[in-house]
Amino acid sequence: MQAFTTHKGIVAPLDRENVDTDLIIPKQFLKSIKRSGFGPNLFDELRYLDHGEPGMDNSKRPLNPDFILNQPRYKGASILLARKNFGCGSSREHAPWALDQYGFRAIIAPSYADIFFNNSFKNGLLPIILSELEVARLFDEVKAFVGYQLRIDLERQVVIAQDGREIGFDIEPFRKHCLVNGLDDIGLTLQKADQIRAFEAAHLARYPWLEARPLAGGR
Repeated sequence: MQAFTTHKGIVAPLDRENVDTDLIIPKQFLKSIKRSGFGPNLFDELRYLDHGEPGMDNSKRPLNPDFILNQPRYKGASILLARKNFGCGSSREHAPWALDQYGFRAIIAPSYADIFFNNSFKNGLLPIILSELEVARLFDEVKAFVGYQLRIDLERQVVIAQDGREIGFDIEPFRKHCLVNGLDDIGLTLQKADQIRAFEAAHLARYPWLEARPLAGGR
């Protein structure tokens, strides 16, 4: 998992509440359990003018010019600004996969659905909670200035606006540790690799019949 320490990027404002995971990545694209290839179908229903299906050539599909991600001023955005209850609906982990694979590193919103919030951390995506008042101010600033950027300093737990003001945010120490060090669940487990190997060796020495052996006759 890619570590997150500081990040500076263009902000894309998704000005709607209760954005659910089916809007983030529609159900027809969930047929694969591979953690790749979901970025082109992020916000598919909003992003394109036709109905998307797996296997379609997205480069040939008509784009919705009114959708923020299709507007030149938000090209290359890596921070998503959203309203309350972002990520509600089903528990699909494909939602943070799609956001990450599009290029987003962080989301800023007043609140999130719990499962989406947890899944984001596990996939290297930082969901920041700010007050509705502060989020509303950021929406105004993003819309007023083309190419508006924010800088996020995770170690200091601050969002730094273009005017230099610093907006603090809270994060659980364990989640912060994992993001700063780029540790997903597998990475956390591998930190205990030596202890795991020692346990397996001792367990096998005590119960040697558990060792896998070839069948008689080589079968």
